[in-house]
Amino acid sequence: MGLIDSLKNGLAKSRRSLAETLGGLIRGSSALDDDFFEELEATLILSDAGATVASRLVESIRKRAKQENLQDPSEILPVLEMEIAGMMTGEDPVKVKIGASPHVILVVGVNGSGKTTSIGKLAHYYREQGKSVLVAAADTFRAAAGEQLTLWAKRTGAEIVCHAEGADPAAVVFDSVAAAKARKTDILIIDTAGRLHTKTNLMEELKKIRRVIQRELPEAPQETLLVLDAVTGQNALHQAKIFNEATELTGVILTKLEGTAKGGFAISIKTELGVPVRWVGLGETQSDFAPFDARAYAHALLNDK
Repeated sequence: MGLIDSLKNGLAKSRRSLAETLGGLIRGSSALDDDFFEELEATLILSDAGATVASRLVESIRKRAKQENLQDPSEILPVLEMEIAGMMTGEDPVKVKIGASPHVILVVGVNGSGKTTSIGKLAHYYREQGKSVLVAAADTFRAAAGEQLTLWAKRTGAEIVCHAEGADPAAVVFDSVAAAKARKTDILIIDTAGRLHTKTNLMEELKKIRRVIQRELPEAPQETLLVLDAVTGQNALHQAKIFNEATELTGVILTKLEGTAKGGFAISIKTELGVPVRWVGLGETQSDFAPFDARAYAHALLNDK
């Protein structure tokens, strides 16, 4: 199954909700007038794109319609698709330069977002690319977090550094960096506790982890990825902004797309956070994970074909 087909399956709820509303708007409109654009903006807001993004999209479409002398509402759909893709486009995660070993990826996110599963899928992806992978189980606060990550490591053929439950996360990180350097590992993926953005001490712990990494590898972490649950939609963006302040995010892993009817949320991530969606989770198996493609996402969100 190709990426567009996978995205279409994952976005089925979102597409049905948005496509039905857009289709009704287009069929019920005879001209690209103010009423049409007001309805379009309302439709995008209801899809969880957010008021700021919806307004920006509609303004861009108005300009395009005027420049290209579009008259028929049916001509708007491909324009909307192009504008959404442009708004979401970021650096291709596959093309992120992996230079001197180890390339360190710090993964953060709240409990329940799918963080552990995403780390396992990320390890699988890089193992399939022929890279050596070491996973650091630095989420020592949550019971069984280490055991779950160990299972993923065994499943994917990655190595793992894991201390006892309740151990100092920074100590796990220190040992994992040392091990990755000694073994000349290509990719080091570091799990962290599912830190609630309201827990100041946990955010400080996250900053401490970054300091430990940078003391041992001044150029690292090369990537800091936030795992976001698509089902939570716009409510997750406030948490994301706090994480961004504490950890200098470079990208987002978007999970559970198949569980939401408001796929418009993803459109606003780059605008609100200033960082792109890098990866997308589309299901439970280790292969249900792919580099994010803004054009494919926009097409799957708006089209049945």
